[in-house]
Amino acid sequence: MNRELDAQGNVNRRSFLMCALASGAALGVGESSPPLAAMPLWASSQKQDDSQFTVEARFYEKLANKKIKCKLCPRECTVGDRERGYCGVRENRGGTYYSLVHSRVCVAHVDPVEKKPLFHYLPGTVAFSLATAGCNVNCKFCQNWDISQSRPEQVPADFTPPKRVAELAKQYGCPTIAYTYSEPVVFSEFLMDAADAGHKAGIRSIVVSNGYMQQESLKAAYGKMDAVKIDLKSFSESYYKDVVTGQLKPVLDSLVTLRKMDKWTEIVYLVVPTLNDDDAGFLGLARWIKTNLGVDVPLHFTQFHPEYLLKNLPITPVPTLERAKAIADAEGLHYVYIGNVPGHPAQNTYCPKCKRMLVERIGFTASQMLIRNNSCPFCQHPIPGVWHA
Repeated sequence: MNRELDAQGNVNRRSFLMCALASGAALGVGESSPPLAAMPLWASSQKQDDSQFTVEARFYEKLANKKIKCKLCPRECTVGDRERGYCGVRENRGGTYYSLVHSRVCVAHVDPVEKKPLFHYLPGTVAFSLATAGCNVNCKFCQNWDISQSRPEQVPADFTPPKRVAELAKQYGCPTIAYTYSEPVVFSEFLMDAADAGHKAGIRSIVVSNGYMQQESLKAAYGKMDAVKIDLKSFSESYYKDVVTGQLKPVLDSLVTLRKMDKWTEIVYLVVPTLNDDDAGFLGLARWIKTNLGVDVPLHFTQFHPEYLLKNLPITPVPTLERAKAIADAEGLHYVYIGNVPGHPAQNTYCPKCKRMLVERIGFTASQMLIRNNSCPFCQHPIPGVWHA
């Protein structure tokens, strides 16, 4: 892991923050390796005035007695004056709802896009990846719980407005800005403004999300994204209730809506031993994707590593991941991957028609990319995705 040193050879505060806070995966789904680069992005680390992070929220309705109802996610928190919603990053002040995390970046890295993971979107490129504090669920396996389960004032951060985000992405040679590590749903206002600034500068936006949103906010916020990776935690409502503190149906609805919006979307399913590793769940998931999204949506079965509140469980056995892939393959899904297992052949992309390898991956690096004109060079079968800038 790269770290900046001060004159005495000590790790400086900003570099330590960047390395420490996002060294784990975004909600435990495959971003646990060290970043490609960690860099100090700000001229100083002085404490910022909280007021510059505060903007009026976009998704809420006003109620009587200075209460509001949040319309960002399915929780629809009813929030009294001077109170916050479940995510802890939105506050009612006199009947007006505010986001407290606009431009409040607590971690930033330059990551390979494969780390998100997005395998069919600009392979071999890097993404300027950032996060604020907060989340609208509480996954027991979260690897970034130290930022996702914290309030904004509990996590050191710096003021990084949208235009600056776009400038930094360009400075570090990133064709994309990635909103990741915690949960971008809760900083939707910042995400939308940063995406607009990025597009003006020729930089695209991608989001790594749990998809736990209302339809209006999804269309408005993720409508500005160029690619989306959704963490589908399980195909079980009880799992969502007990392990995620959320609901399955809104996430499935989000996936269907993203498909209708023609957003490039990939799905990650973190396979947790004894909790969501049954064959019936794998089969139901594969059949649902085939029926509702189509066979070309990439599906990543990812290896679990013990973290946060599930340190008692073992790492997912590779044969379990291979069994999940075999079930999805048998149902006719074209692009089923195994994640968090470096060197596994199921990290490569193969042509579904002639079975030739088209993209070879070693870790988070696309070491060979043979796709030309969005097609297999051997049999000319179309290979869906965005393969070139």
